[in-house]
Amino acid sequence: MSQQQMSLPAKLINGGIAGLVGVTCVFPIDLAKTRLQNQRQGQQVYKNMIDCLVKTVRSEGYFGMYRGAAVNLTLVTPEKAIKLAANDFFRHHLDKDGKGLTVYKEMLAGCGAGMCQVIITTPMEMLKIQLQDAGRLAAQQRKPGIMSTTKLVPTNTVLSRSYNVTPSPTARAVSATQIARHLLLTQGIRGLYKGLGATLMRDVPFSIVYFPLFANMNKFGKPSPEEPAPFYWNFLSGCAAGSTAAVAVNPCDVVKTRLQSLSKGANEESYKGVVDCVTKIMQREGPSAFLKGAGCRALVIAPLFGIAQVMYFVGIGEFILGQTPFNLLSA
Repeated sequence: MSQQQMSLPAKLINGGIAGLVGVTCVFPIDLAKTRLQNQRQGQQVYKNMIDCLVKTVRSEGYFGMYRGAAVNLTLVTPEKAIKLAANDFFRHHLDKDGKGLTVYKEMLAGCGAGMCQVIITTPMEMLKIQLQDAGRLAAQQRKPGIMSTTKLVPTNTVLSRSYNVTPSPTARAVSATQIARHLLLTQGIRGLYKGLGATLMRDVPFSIVYFPLFANMNKFGKPSPEEPAPFYWNFLSGCAAGSTAAVAVNPCDVVKTRLQSLSKGANEESYKGVVDCVTKIMQREGPSAFLKGAGCRALVIAPLFGIAQVMYFVGIGEFILGQTPFNLLSA
C-alpha cells in the first residue's frame, strides 16, 4: 500500500505529460468540434469538419487552428493528471481485498475521477471555447445570408450578453487572460465556473463509461494477469473506449458548449441553464442538434486517450522520480 501511495506523484507526472502530447496532436479537430456545435439552424458557416478547417486556415492562417491552444496546454496538464491519477487512487482504495474490481466498483472509481477533474476542466473549457469560437462569429458576420437574419432581433439585444463579438482586430487580439480578468471583475470566480453543472453532466458519465471499458478491453491484451499489456494495445484500448464514451455523452457536450459560449452571433439565443438550453435546442433545432460535432469529438477523444494511456503506462513519471518503469524500453 505504501508503494502505491509513493507512486502518486509519478502518476500525476504521467497524466500531465499524456495530456500535453495528446492535446497538441488533436487540437485543430477540437476547434472544429466547438465551432460546429455552436452553429444554429439556418446560420451554418461550416458544412463539416474538413470545411471548417479549410475555411479556418484560409481566413485565420495555419495558427488559427490552434486558437485557444495556449490555455488548453497550460491547464490540460493538471486536468489529465487529476483525472488519471484520481481514477487509479479510487481503484486502489476500492480494491483493498486484492480480489480485483467489479464493474460497479470500476464505474464508481470513474465517477470519482470525473468529479475531481471538473475543478480544472470547467474554467479551462470556458476560456478555450471563447477563443475557439471567435473565428466562427467573425465568419458569420461576413456571410451575407446570415447577416440578413439580424432583422428579426435588434443587434443591441443580441450582443448585450457578449464579451467581444465583432470581427475587428481588437476582437481577434483578445486573450484568455483578458477574458479571465473580465469574468473575475464582473462575476467573480463564479464567472469562470459557468457551465459547471453541464460539465459534471458530461464528464462524470464519460468517466463512468470510459475507465471500466478501457480496463476491461486492456485485459484482453495482457500476456498474463501479472504482465502489462503492450503499448500498442494500450493505445487501441484507449482509442476504442474514448471514442465510445465521447459519442455516448455528446448531447451533454453540446449543451455545455452552448452554455459556456459568452459571445453570441446574429439571432443566436442565450440560455438560462441546462434545462432551458435542452428545451430550446429541442424546439428550434430538433434532436439531431445534440449530435453536432459527434464525429469530431470521437476523432479528438480517440487519439487523445490512446496517446494518454500509452504515455501513462510507459511510466515516464516513475522514470523521472527514479522509480524505474519506462516500460517502453523493456517492451
